[in-house]
Amino acid sequence: MTDASPDISGLCPPRFAAVKDAFARNFTDAPEGLNEQGARVSVVIEGETVIDLWAGLADPRAQTPFTDRTLVPVFSTGKAVMALLIASAVQRGKLAYEEKIAHLWPAFAAHGKGEVTVAQLLSHQAGLPGFDTTVDPALWFDARAVLDRLAAQAPMWPLGSGSGYHPVTVGYLANEIHRLADGRTMGEALQQDFAVPFALDLWIGLPLTEHDRVGILRKPASAPDLGPVDAIKTSAFLDRGSAPGGRGSAEWRSIEIPSANLHGTALGLARIMGLIADSGRLDGRAVLSPAVVEEATRERVFGPDKVLPFVMSWAAGFTRNRGLDIFGPNPDAVGHCGWGGSCAFADPAARLSAAYVMTRQSPHLIGDPRAQRLIGALYAAL
Repeated sequence: MTDASPDISGLCPPRFAAVKDAFARNFTDAPEGLNEQGARVSVVIEGETVIDLWAGLADPRAQTPFTDRTLVPVFSTGKAVMALLIASAVQRGKLAYEEKIAHLWPAFAAHGKGEVTVAQLLSHQAGLPGFDTTVDPALWFDARAVLDRLAAQAPMWPLGSGSGYHPVTVGYLANEIHRLADGRTMGEALQQDFAVPFALDLWIGLPLTEHDRVGILRKPASAPDLGPVDAIKTSAFLDRGSAPGGRGSAEWRSIEIPSANLHGTALGLARIMGLIADSGRLDGRAVLSPAVVEEATRERVFGPDKVLPFVMSWAAGFTRNRGLDIFGPNPDAVGHCGWGGSCAFADPAARLSAAYVMTRQSPHLIGDPRAQRLIGALYAAL
């Protein structure tokens, strides 16, 4: 533990002083203190940014400070943005949650997958959490090869028998569905429909011109606890080819993996999650109807997950708060956590959305204690 107080920049009115104190403790309670980490927390209430704090280092080797322009890879936290992009396509009549994927993509029907709907895929019920045989990690850099292999693969459990978290595959599959329905990839739609018009610093597929803004991650000291390991969990997380590898960070940042490699800021995440918190509005503009928000966020499946060691309530791409209590006290809050501790969520009851990003990763799959400290302080101050 270090006694050094972090130099915190940004916005935090006196009402939320406890959140700033909690943010500081996330640095002072860490063994490395300020020397090997940077972080940011942002909160939006009723469309207004009320908290936006950052501190620490983006690159400890170069002693580069973490600023409001620092981008952080948030891994699975990006699934919340993926879910919003599907909701936007539904709003525009390009997709329907109950539409069968095979109607858009006939090859996907192989081995009995013809009945899988868009909502069932997004709620991790499709039975494709990973590959059923070991692949070279470099395969993930060939999206067409990934998609062809998944389309031809048999599901690992019967449709309707529960969820099994799809860590990476769901992003490839959802991106293909979006492309077939909309004509654009998710990365293109994110920029054209949200990032540029609303000034959101969020990227799925990061241009080389932005790579120098990315914070350097410090990986967790231990692996996450998945509980008893079986073939399904191995395919999802533990197999040598269960995640992209072998090509270097620059190529990984540049490709589009909506489930795993969104780069952005906490403020961008908190603001786009305001679509759920503020009845489909972003910056006062109606983007999603209340009906689409309800369809995107309602429970699609509940029970013990076949991959994560938790009882999960899944919406159409979002983690629901029911039973987890990681996104405040409202069971209908939704969001997502990412590898290492990042998270973004929306609580419609409080008309609040928030996000936390950091460069020092922890082994917690969900509910990182640093984020929980901030969320607890936030709700205590409301």
